Amino acid sequence: MFPNYFLIGAVNAALAIALGAFGAHGLEDRISEHYLDVFETGVRYHMYAALGLMLIAVMDKAVGAGKRALLGGRLIFLGMLLFSGSLYILALTGFSKLGMITPLGGVAMLAGWGFVIAAVAKSSKRV
Repeated sequence: MFPNYFLIGAVNAALAIALGAFGAHGLEDRISEHYLDVFETGVRYHMYAALGLMLIAVMDKAVGAGKRALLGGRLIFLGMLLFSGSLYILALTGFSKLGMITPLGGVAMLAGWGFVIAAVAKSSKRV
């Protein structure tokens, strides 16, 4: 699990930086201030989730967190795609119906962190 989550997290951290730069420099005069804020929120949580996946990979290597951490990472990744992805599309298109998907991504990320917490709590070695 370690190499995959670390790689997925690192790729997504780089992507979040690229998207953040695109939002700051490429969208500045093309979309409203409101949608720039929406895009920035997507970038921020994209980076949080990416760093979280890398942290989960390191934690698993240190304490052998197992299946709960694996499920937690999957939910965080899914949540990142739903939450940040829907915000990116909303900001770029103004298609407000996507706002219904965003909370599902947030719930998936929260559930993922719950599984990570459970994995650490169950582990005989604490971080």
